[in-house]
Amino acid sequence: MEVVQVLHMNGGVGETSYAKNSLLQQKVITMTKPITEEAITKLYCSKYPEEIAIADLGCSSGPNTFFLVSELLKVVDSVRQKIGQNSPEYQVFLNDLPGNDFNTIFRSLSIFQNKLRKQLGPGNGPCFFTGVPGSFYGRLFRKNSLHFVHSSYSLHWLSQVPQGLESNKRNIYMASTSPPDVLKAYYVQFQKDFSLFLKCRSEELVDGGRMVLTLIGRRSDDPSSKECCYFWELLAMALSDMLVEGLIEEEKLNSFNIPMYTPSPAEVKYEVVKEGSFNIDRLEVTEVNWNAYLDETDLSDAFKDGGYNVTKCMRAVAEPLLASYFGEEILDEVFRRYREIISDRLSKEKNEFVNVTVSLIKP
Repeated sequence: MEVVQVLHMNGGVGETSYAKNSLLQQKVITMTKPITEEAITKLYCSKYPEEIAIADLGCSSGPNTFFLVSELLKVVDSVRQKIGQNSPEYQVFLNDLPGNDFNTIFRSLSIFQNKLRKQLGPGNGPCFFTGVPGSFYGRLFRKNSLHFVHSSYSLHWLSQVPQGLESNKRNIYMASTSPPDVLKAYYVQFQKDFSLFLKCRSEELVDGGRMVLTLIGRRSDDPSSKECCYFWELLAMALSDMLVEGLIEEEKLNSFNIPMYTPSPAEVKYEVVKEGSFNIDRLEVTEVNWNAYLDETDLSDAFKDGGYNVTKCMRAVAEPLLASYFGEEILDEVFRRYREIISDRLSKEKNEFVNVTVSLIKP
């Protein structure tokens, strides 16, 4: 499985699209907003640059990337007005893998720009947008060309499925039954990828440039702990049930593994220090309920069903991977079963994603 070719969220604006099912990711951006606001404020106040180049890495195709950009620009505009500075010009780079649905983003760009102009009012500098397809596990921009880099819910995805997972049969990811060599293979791939990411960004950021990165992670030292692997274990259960009924092939299931790693704060810190290009300004952990609609009001009956909500979110994320490996014909059935399993678990226990956020500065 070539991750670069098949890893992307569901495109378009249909019922199973990421654009329609990314409230959870938006809530995480909102939860980490104080860290992001602090970082962009410190960046701006350090030099009062006449132009600011911002990159959102792993932007996907929904409204969240515009939500993020709007929040960043509002912070800078508020600060510059208080101190009587002219507005900088903005260059915003939206990056994701080539399979990402960039068309959906740019179709709605003019609407967003008009809305932004009304929010910020007269005197705000122009904002230019550029799409940048490619893997962030490599160079994407010119040297010393970026001021601020943001990435949320993207860096836990690996550049490839780790080598040496043959013994991880029927698990699809790290699990409580995974052998130690499988856990090590995942960790080694994360180390390689995250270190390369830091090296590339250190070359692209100006001195004093900043990054805020949020990954799905874990508090536990155990990489197969329930807090970070459970939602994949439940999907593996649905697939295993289909295997028993002859709906998918055993060889297919035994060789399918999710290219993802959910690090602990200590692992993130270790890689940053070891790579050496950045200083850590903040490193924090938050949690968000699997069911993004849990505290929402005025919901239709469908969205009051936690199993329905979690399944829709997971389908928007995982469907392209499953379709590329097992075929599109299994999708409705596997997610029907997944919904039943999720609903059962949510009725018995509280489940949350753990988020690891690190704010970095290039000295």
